[in-house]
Amino acid sequence: MSHHDQRPTEYPAKSPSIAVYPGTFDPITNGHIDIIKRALRLFDRIIIVIAVNTEKTPLFSTAERIEMIKRCFADYNGRIGVDTTAGLIVDYAMQENACAIVRGLRAVSDFDYEFQLALMNRKLERKIETVFLMTGFRWIFISSSIIKDAARHGGNVDGVVPDHVRMALQQKFS
Repeated sequence: MSHHDQRPTEYPAKSPSIAVYPGTFDPITNGHIDIIKRALRLFDRIIIVIAVNTEKTPLFSTAERIEMIKRCFADYNGRIGVDTTAGLIVDYAMQENACAIVRGLRAVSDFDYEFQLALMNRKLERKIETVFLMTGFRWIFISSSIIKDAARHGGNVDGVVPDHVRMALQQKFS
């Protein structure tokens, strides 16, 4: 029997990889969108999870945030999901068969907190990896709270949030 007759080794089909990207997204910014689009190069599907925190009073309702996020990714048929959870992100990730939690890092100042969070999540559930993506250089200085502050005081937030989010901010503060 020649080596050409040997059957190829059977490998199990790779199941689609799913990652969760948690945050408050109050509102979603171009920095978030940049991270999500880059995460789509690494994972088959991303579930954007709005973490519902009862101690925070968000500017936008959960329904408004879901709608804003969905409008950003209308063209990503099936590869992007949007959901909410009030529980632990690792529990949510396990329930959705995700293999990773995606987190964006802007600067060194984010790292200490994110590192502690990742270690705690790893302690809670070893099967879930935390994947850090560096924010694109042009988005390093932006955060939802800085954008809300600027919009609240009449500042121009063009180019740091999608147009529909900019208009929603203007409506909130007019």
